[in-house]
Formats: sequence, structure tokens, C-alpha cells
Amino acid sequence: MPDNTAATRSVVIERVMPHPPEKIWRALTQGALIEAWLMKNDFQPVVGHRFNFRAAPMPQWNGVTDCEVLVVEPHKRLSYSWNASGEEAAGGLKTVVTWTLTPTTGGTHVRMEQSGFRHEDEPFYQGAGYGWQRMVAGLERVAAGLG
Repeated sequence: MPDNTAATRSVVIERVMPHPPEKIWRALTQGALIEAWLMKNDFQPVVGHRFNFRAAPMPQWNGVTDCEVLVVEPHKRLSYSWNASGEEAAGGLKTVVTWTLTPTTGGTHVRMEQSGFRHEDEPFYQGAGYGWQRMVAGLERVAAGLG
């Protein structure tokens, strides 16, 4: 099997949010808050925890994303796999989402990277580029609402 790792691409979104890392971390790691800006889920910030994101099915997607927590560094870094599910799992999308929080003057630099898009994942790559812009804006809205 050829090694296609060099041929993968990433979607990267970076934004400075006027909130401390702790507040953004809560919005990234608490299930009800994640649902408010991303999707229904059974997430827990525990390395090795397998969970799903669930949304309404659409063409080319059954609405379920299979995930596993890979890295948990409180208030700094969170990473999880983001993979196709069900019948699509075998040859489908296999990516990794990594959130990096870096304190800045008056806020936090938030970096989201979804890596591992292959050539055949082009429609998902395009969709992710658009979708993550919206979701990161939602993350900021949810973090802003936290006391």
C-alpha cells in the first residue's frame, strides 16, 4: 500500500478571542457546551475515550463522526480523531482535529487544525474549510456567554 501521508492537507483556523484559556477550554470540553456550537456528542476529556458527534444525515454523510480523544493538556491542547462512521468508515475520512490555546494580552490565541485530508477527501476538505469558520465563531459565542 503506498504511503500517502505526504499528500494530505489540513484546514487551519486561527483567531484571537477576548477570553481566558480556561473559558475557551470549558466550551471545548463540556458536552452541553460543545453541542451549543458544534454537534450532539458524548465527549469526555479523557485520553482514549471514544465518542461520537451526531448531526442530521446528509448526502455523502450519515451524520455520525467517530472520534477518540488523543491529547488532553488542560487549558492548552486538545486533540481527537475525526473519522467517517458506519458503512463509510472503511475507506472514508480519517482526520485529526487539534485545538491549541495560547494566552495573549487580553485573551487567547485559538488554533484549530483538522489534518489528514487525502486527495479523495476534497469535498470534505472544502466543507471543513467553510464549516469550521462557522463553528469557531460559535465557539467564541459560547465562551463569551460563560460566567
